[in-house]
Amino acid sequence: MSAVNEIIEKLKTLSLLEASELVSQIEETFGVDASAPAGGAVMMAAMPAGEAAAAVEEKTTFDVILEDIPADKKVAVYKVVRSIANIAVNQVKEYTATLPKALKEGLSKEEAEAAKQQLEEAGAKVKIA
Repeated sequence: MSAVNEIIEKLKTLSLLEASELVSQIEETFGVDASAPAGGAVMMAAMPAGEAAAAVEEKTTFDVILEDIPADKKVAVYKVVRSIANIAVNQVKEYTATLPKALKEGLSKEEAEAAKQQLEEAGAKVKIA
């Protein structure tokens, strides 16, 4: 009997509580989220540990998402947005009119963290995706 079939047979014997514990341990071990719509956690659970680790790709590019600008911090944030996005002074207000918005895309982790820090120091709410 193949390893996959053995695992399937063992899974059939689990109680709901044991299945729930299994899902939690898979999430912790492989750094996945079982609620993800792609169903990747189930596929990874069937793989041997070495293959599962190889299947998880490390993210290499990041986007800086400007989520919110407090009214009392607009001027300071606009200055940082202008320098990061490399846009003219008169374009900043229009550029930030609809948030959340990707301010910079395809950055290295270090560049994204630096931009995030600058924006947060100015008072903006930012995330890296």
